[in-house]
Amino acid sequence: MDVDLIPAPRELRTGGSGRVRLGPGTRLAAGPGTEGVAHWLRATLGAATGLPLAEGDGPLRIELGIDPDLPPEGYRLDTGEHPVRLAGGSAAGVFRGAQTLRQLLGPDAFRRAPVRPGRDWELPPVTVEDAPRFRWRGLMLDVARHFMPKDGVLRCLDLMAAHKLNVFHFHLTDDQGWRVEITRYPKLTETGSWRSRTKFGHRASPLWDDKPHGGFYTQDDIREIVAYAAERHITVVPEIDVPGHSQAAVAAYPELGNTDVVDTAALGVWDTWGISPNVLAPTENTLRFYEGVFEELLDLFPSEFIHVGGDECPKEQWRRSATAKARMEDLGLADEDELQSWFIAHFAGWLAARGRRLIGWDEILEGGLAPGAAVSSWRGYQGGIAAARAGHDVVMCPEQHVYLDHRQDGGADEPVPIGFVRTLEDVYRFEPVPPELTEAEAGRVLGTQANVWTEVMESPARVDYQTFPRLAAFAEVAWSALPAPAERDFAGFERRMTGHYARLDALGVAYRPPAGPRPWQRRPGVLGRPIDGPPPDK
Repeated sequence: MDVDLIPAPRELRTGGSGRVRLGPGTRLAAGPGTEGVAHWLRATLGAATGLPLAEGDGPLRIELGIDPDLPPEGYRLDTGEHPVRLAGGSAAGVFRGAQTLRQLLGPDAFRRAPVRPGRDWELPPVTVEDAPRFRWRGLMLDVARHFMPKDGVLRCLDLMAAHKLNVFHFHLTDDQGWRVEITRYPKLTETGSWRSRTKFGHRASPLWDDKPHGGFYTQDDIREIVAYAAERHITVVPEIDVPGHSQAAVAAYPELGNTDVVDTAALGVWDTWGISPNVLAPTENTLRFYEGVFEELLDLFPSEFIHVGGDECPKEQWRRSATAKARMEDLGLADEDELQSWFIAHFAGWLAARGRRLIGWDEILEGGLAPGAAVSSWRGYQGGIAAARAGHDVVMCPEQHVYLDHRQDGGADEPVPIGFVRTLEDVYRFEPVPPELTEAEAGRVLGTQANVWTEVMESPARVDYQTFPRLAAFAEVAWSALPAPAERDFAGFERRMTGHYARLDALGVAYRPPAGPRPWQRRPGVLGRPIDGPPPDK
């Protein structure tokens, strides 16, 4: 019996040739602590199947319960007979098991409405015992380069949930746009959320889209996104970039920039890609301003971690700035790298005093890092190795493996062919834990994350194309207890993907097909150029 589950469970046992029927009279009995999962099942699975899944007992029944002996996100699903039983170590575990239940019902269970109302549904008789390998199974979405409306973000969360991912890294600010409302600083969205034009394609492209581009999320939007994620047991980790990647903020409030070396009042929101030289000034005013930003952010996001960026901060303006030099002298700092470390350390302490933890890109290691802070290792493995050996927690997201804006094939018809070629198989063979780490050091690896930078993704369809099907491979790497990369059964994964493509079709995902881009997904090569070197800049 073929049961094509993605990500692959730890253990799956088949129970015979018969199938368990679910009909209109099927009841849903939710034990204590599982009421939220029951609500999701009725709203999502019920909408797709037409099954009311009313509360109560009956001969056809799905039972949900908490089993404290299971791991927190672990679950056990038994569909061999009625009642169908689904237990988890917590509500999150029950929810992960509900995703497996949905897959077992077939691709039509992923639609928005029943294909044929009133039909019966069947489950294969199986027992699944499952739990994730990593506690951090993340997806980062950049909405600063190209804004994604709220409905698109909610859809992204649904797709994450379907793949058992549990951390949504929300990249909310950059040189090209500020995307979250901060009520005490209204110009951040009045001015900082819009740019006058946009580079079309990679930064080497000669083409421009001359229409203004922008948008932002109100605080009510953010509350809705965070609540929607929580219902799916996904944590939203916001990112506010400091001290680099901050031109949108400086355009809104010029006093945040290095006013003694550049006319910051003349700056607009950046309209091209790459790394802007316009960074934050290391002043008390800047610190107080961003403390105000983070105060409002903490009210919106209950996550343990707050991401502060910390990457790709050019130091040239600081080298020329008398204000920056005076700050370094007052603090007894040797150079501008230590000045950036001081900047990051300030917010690490500020967040720790409020019960939160700072996380940043691996550049924050340079000059030392405050205890308790964590590192997103993007420039390969070395930053993560150094962080783990220094006693810091790590999320592995090396650009060479899990930057999903990079092209999926070396063919000439690949749209906007940027970055390294990273195929579905390449992502499937990614290993988050470097073999150089000891067992204790490896325990510092919280998990892994795929990053979706949107310089060349001007629409949700383009995001779909770059992200899928590779996100399915990544999800299996993050969830499943896979063997060493060279020993992984990619042929078996491809076979299971055959069934998974039907699920993606039902969800309306415009993924890249295995045979290559469809005609409407192709884009002339003039919009980009192949680069087997540095990635598109954050």
